[in-house]
Amino acid sequence: MIVKPSEADRLAKSPPRGIAAALVFGPDAGLVRERAETLLKTAVEDLNDPFRLSDFDGEALANDPARLADEAAAISMLGGRRAVRVRGATNALASLFEDFLESAPGEALVVAEAGDLPKSSALRRAFEAAENALAIACYADNARDLNDVVRDALRAEGFAIAPDALADAVSRLGSDRGVTRRELEKLMLYAHGRKQIALEDVRAVMGDEAEARVEEAVDAAGTGDLPRLDLALERLWAADLSPVAVLRQAMSHFQRLLLVGAEAQRGESLDNAMRKLRPPVHFSRATSFKAQAQRWREAQLFEALDLLLEAEALCKTTAMPARAVCGRTLFQLAAMAKVKGMISP
Repeated sequence: MIVKPSEADRLAKSPPRGIAAALVFGPDAGLVRERAETLLKTAVEDLNDPFRLSDFDGEALANDPARLADEAAAISMLGGRRAVRVRGATNALASLFEDFLESAPGEALVVAEAGDLPKSSALRRAFEAAENALAIACYADNARDLNDVVRDALRAEGFAIAPDALADAVSRLGSDRGVTRRELEKLMLYAHGRKQIALEDVRAVMGDEAEARVEEAVDAAGTGDLPRLDLALERLWAADLSPVAVLRQAMSHFQRLLLVGAEAQRGESLDNAMRKLRPPVHFSRATSFKAQAQRWREAQLFEALDLLLEAEALCKTTAMPARAVCGRTLFQLAAMAKVKGMISP
């Protein structure tokens, strides 16, 4: 049975009667784990109970296929429903699960966890075709979902969060639900003793001052703002940041511009293309990033990346002052942005 994204959390918390197994899969490993454990807890309250939960990986099951039916049919010594957890399931187990779902023995709930599976995946098709199974996809949270995740997690522990703090937190999260949960735990620990989480709290826990300083310099270069770049570089060197680290972050930035530009050339809007980036562009930089995506042509971006690679090599292999090399390269990029500021049609 295919589960719609809007129904995934509800069905994970309360699967329909008659469900013998579920496949939880997708690129967001943290969300896969979270939903799998939510499903398992509908059958077994304590996931550390060895009498009611059998936990093994897909490779072990491939080596001993009979184990699936044996574990599903086993009866708990102390009573209560049992559960079977199969981690790292792959297409190699597709026929095994297909046979199992045709006549699932016992009362145990079987939950298989897998990575990202295409629609053509044999394992995915086996669960989607069975009436007694669920196939739950787990993709990275979008901004609206993250708003709810952050608010609900904080509210459960008695915290409220200011609107600007929520927007800032959401802009820093989203690539993995497990990472999101850990970051929120750190935030709540930092704000212990208070009821309201402010923007300063989010930036203190989730922010990276050094990274923000480099982003200031890179954005100045990408928009052709020479005075701003000069000031940003002074601050970087005053903070004793590594020129090689600055160059590498600049390379990452221009690679992201290249990705967004490629999406735009395929007909995607710049806003939608930017939303697909992981990690997402911080909301405070969104306007600048979009302007740069409009300013730089693909050929110029490749030229910029070549300059940055050459600069890193010079820093590592010659006696040239690394700060001077880094600064000169960023000023070259800023000059390119000023002179060639038009996106290709």
